[in-house]
Amino acid sequence: MRRLWYVLGLIALALGIVGIALPVLPTVPFLLLAAAAFARSSPRLERRILDHPTYGPPVRAWRERGAISRLAKIWATLAMVGGVGFSLVAGMPIWVVTMQAMICTAIAAFVITRPEA
Repeated sequence: MRRLWYVLGLIALALGIVGIALPVLPTVPFLLLAAAAFARSSPRLERRILDHPTYGPPVRAWRERGAISRLAKIWATLAMVGGVGFSLVAGMPIWVVTMQAMICTAIAAFVITRPEA
């Protein structure tokens, strides 16, 4: 089981690293997943994520208080609005856009109601 957690952590870490370069792929959520997986498989790698000068603070804030920074909330909400808007402009079927908007609204409500880091 430990190997499975380790592999999951590596995959999540890789996606987080890719997310640094690609703005449409969120970095911190993948690092949260990687840290959780490494907590069960490699405490050394978990510690490296938590101690990272840039990405460690948001991961620690989420773990300790369930907190998300105001800037991250704004970016996440704008990305969801942009995604739904793009689907609408791209001519996706209205039922798809409606489902996407409902899911994004629920996620945005969750994100916005989290405490701020």
